[in-house]
Amino acid sequence: MRSISIFEIIKVGIGPSSSHTMGPWNAAELFISKIKKNGELSKVKTLTVDLYGSLAKTGTGHGTHIAVTMGLAGEDFKKIDTSAIPSKIEEVKSSGKLNFAQHHEIDFNFSEDIRFHFSESLPFHPNGMTFTAIFTDGKKLEQNYYSVGGGFVSTEEENTIEEKAITTPYPCHHSENIIKYCEKLNLRMSELVFLNEQAWRSEEQIVKELLNIWRNIKDCIFRGVNKQGVLPGGLNVRRRAFDLNDKLLDGEEYSDIEKWMQLVKASGTNFTKISKWISCFALAVNEENASFGRIITAPTNGASGVIPAVLLYAHLFTRRKTEKHIIDFLLTAGEIGTIFKKNATISAAMGGCQAEIGVSSAMAAAGLTEIMGGTPEQVLMAAEIAMEHHLGLTCDPVRGLVQIPCIERNAMGAIKAITASNIAMESNPKNARVTLDDVIQSMWQTALDMNSKYKETSEGGLAVSIPVTIAEC
Repeated sequence: MRSISIFEIIKVGIGPSSSHTMGPWNAAELFISKIKKNGELSKVKTLTVDLYGSLAKTGTGHGTHIAVTMGLAGEDFKKIDTSAIPSKIEEVKSSGKLNFAQHHEIDFNFSEDIRFHFSESLPFHPNGMTFTAIFTDGKKLEQNYYSVGGGFVSTEEENTIEEKAITTPYPCHHSENIIKYCEKLNLRMSELVFLNEQAWRSEEQIVKELLNIWRNIKDCIFRGVNKQGVLPGGLNVRRRAFDLNDKLLDGEEYSDIEKWMQLVKASGTNFTKISKWISCFALAVNEENASFGRIITAPTNGASGVIPAVLLYAHLFTRRKTEKHIIDFLLTAGEIGTIFKKNATISAAMGGCQAEIGVSSAMAAAGLTEIMGGTPEQVLMAAEIAMEHHLGLTCDPVRGLVQIPCIERNAMGAIKAITASNIAMESNPKNARVTLDDVIQSMWQTALDMNSKYKETSEGGLAVSIPVTIAEC
């Protein structure tokens, strides 16, 4: 088993779903690269995309058809003006043309050339898709891709994460490895992770990228608390972060993010007020995620609000507010995510929502415990507690949209993370009867036992219990 960088787990992304939006977008880019490698970019005449399994069943709600179109158009989700996506899609629909790879126009029927196979699945993974290109000389190129969670993409032959996986000086594939190396080297957990991350990039690059993630987290929350209205998709879910923010600030005005944070911090420090702010932060992020906004995938988009909410809580309402604290939090949280990725799953289509909100809550609990002064054993204990109380959580998005119950679940995951950290900080890990490795294996076994309808298909749970009239997204 090779090591995974934390920057494969916590990274800049685009909503509403890492597996159903980012993954297919990345797959489209990989297909372009495959064609380009063969020197046949200019020969592409037509394109079709077939979506299977979970990608078909919840693809419309997650914007999968939009993502593959933007990917085939050569757009970069890390750079694109997200507000321009609807107009770009409308142009494709109305013109029947696609500027393939920003190279040349081809005929492309948005409603017919992207096909949803609701009752079929490809064998390798529930999130399967097939890209097909027909060339001017009559040749055909066909490639299956699988979106395996967190934006990662696989084929039957290779996995994009494996291309960046290496052997670090002190491999930490299980929690017991972390304890061993922290004791051997006399390091805190964040220090050990920082040391291993230098196998991929320099110290300066690590710090720069972590602070870039922090900036994106703040920007995303700030955008979310300043937007009103109804989320797209037809469920008529109203944004709540704006009203909650306004109520908590009692109408105080601000002109920029720094002034806003000062007002948040000064608004009160009683338990009720702080807990409402934590919920507000999480809601803000996931309302942005639900509307194709730019977010931080951590470890997925559906769970992208947990870590930002807990980190901003620590920054504003505890004394852990330096850049060093932010860096240590993200290093620790990211490493916990890699352990879940390597030993279980971070894909709701494979493991239900325990693999998304559960993992993000464990990551956040670990990060918070680290900067609060917890020992490596307490850090891992916090992660274990947080996941233990998400075991069996199903993924049942109403009409395939990352809105109900997904948005509120991020607020719940954030509160559970803080509670888990508080318990761990006041506990002696030597008395614990369950380890993080134990709970990860339990989570994976639960995923294997879980009925497939509870794995991001919108065929179980709330998705079928609530009568909803909805227009197509």
